Amino acid sequence: MEGGFFVASSEEIKSGLTTDIYYLRTKEVLAKKGKVGVRVAMDAHPYSFPKGYEWAVLAGVEEAARLLEGLKVDVYAMDEGTVFRLYEPVFRVEGPYGEFGIYETPILGILRHSSSIATRAARCKKAAGDKVVISFGVRAIHPAIAPMADRAAFIGGCDAVSGVSGAKLIGEEPVGTVPHELIIIMGDQVEAWRAFDEVMPPSVPRIALCDTWFDERTEALMAAQALGDRLFGVRFDTPRSRRGDIRRIVEEARWTLDLHGYRHVKIVVSAGLDEYSIAELRDVVDVFGVGTSIMSPPSIDLAFDIVEVEGKPISKRGKMPGRKQVYRCFECMEGAITPLDAEAPKCPRCGRDMEPLLKPLLKQGRLVRDLPKPREARSYVLRQLAKLPPVA
Repeated sequence: MEGGFFVASSEEIKSGLTTDIYYLRTKEVLAKKGKVGVRVAMDAHPYSFPKGYEWAVLAGVEEAARLLEGLKVDVYAMDEGTVFRLYEPVFRVEGPYGEFGIYETPILGILRHSSSIATRAARCKKAAGDKVVISFGVRAIHPAIAPMADRAAFIGGCDAVSGVSGAKLIGEEPVGTVPHELIIIMGDQVEAWRAFDEVMPPSVPRIALCDTWFDERTEALMAAQALGDRLFGVRFDTPRSRRGDIRRIVEEARWTLDLHGYRHVKIVVSAGLDEYSIAELRDVVDVFGVGTSIMSPPSIDLAFDIVEVEGKPISKRGKMPGRKQVYRCFECMEGAITPLDAEAPKCPRCGRDMEPLLKPLLKQGRLVRDLPKPREARSYVLRQLAKLPPVA
C-alpha cells in the first residue's frame, strides 16, 4: 500500500508483487528443476479487438521498458504511438525465462491499459477532425493512475488534458473551464463568470459553463454580453437525463450568438461523448471535452506468448512460432508480418519499401534508443491517423 491508498508502489511492482501467483510458482518449479535459465523469446500481440475496431494505438512502451531495465534481457518494441493491427507483435522480450517471466502480468497490464486509453482517444480525435478534443476523464479513474491515463490520452491524440498531474507529466498546461460548484456557490452565473474573469490571469481562456440555471441558449447569450470579447467559449455539460437533442441545443445557441454579433465565441460540449457522437456534432461544435469513454475504454487485449525456446521456434496452439518482424508502409498504412530473417517486403499497394516496426529498445537491460516525448508521440499518431479511414 502506498501512502494509505490501495495502490502498489514502484518497489512492489519491480519486485514482482503485482504479478499473478502462478508465475512465482512457475519460477520456483523451474529453479528446482534446473531450467530457470532456459532462454526464450516472448511476443506481446493483440488477439482480439473491440467490435468495430480495425486498429489500435500502442502506448505504455516507456513504462514497460523501465520495468525491465537492469535485467539480463533484450527487448524489441514498436515506437510509442504506433498504430498496430491484429496479430502484429508490438513488444518482444528475449532472455532467460527466470529473469523476466514474473513480469508478464505487469507488462501486459501496462501495455493493455495505456493502449486501450490511447486507442479510444485516437478514435475520438479521428472523428473530430480539425476540432479540439480535451481529456476530461480523470474523475472516472483512480487518482493514483491519473498521470498515466492522461499521458496515454494525450499520446492518442487529445489536444490537452484537464488533470494537473497528468499535464505536468507530459509537459503541457492543464486545460479546463469551471465547475457548476462555482456558479452555485456564487449564487448567480453572471457573477461567477465575472469573478473568474477578474481573478484568473489573461492566459487562461474564459469559457463560461452555460447550463446551470436557465436554458443553454439564454445563458450563452448572457455570458457573451457579460464578458464580450474576453469570452473564448461557452460550454454545455448538459446531462443525458435532460439533454434532449444536443445538436439542436447547440444550433440554437450558435444562431443566437451569431445573431447578436458574438461569432467569435466557441461552442464547447462535454458529458457522455464518444467517437460516434463526436462525428455527429463536429460540424457545429468547436471543442469536445471527453471523459468516461476515453478513460474507461473497451480493452485492447494483448497476449504474451513464448515463440522460441533456446533458438528453436515453438508456441502453443493457435499462435505463430518464431521471432518476427512487422513492416508498415506509412504512405498506405499497409502492413506485413514476416519471420525475423525474411527479406523486407514491398508495399502491395504502392510498391514502396516497407519500414520495420520492431526495433531494439533494451540490450542486456540497458536502454539503447531515445524515447519520444509525449508531444512527439502524439504527432506521430496524428500523422498515421491522417492515412486511416473514418472510424464513425
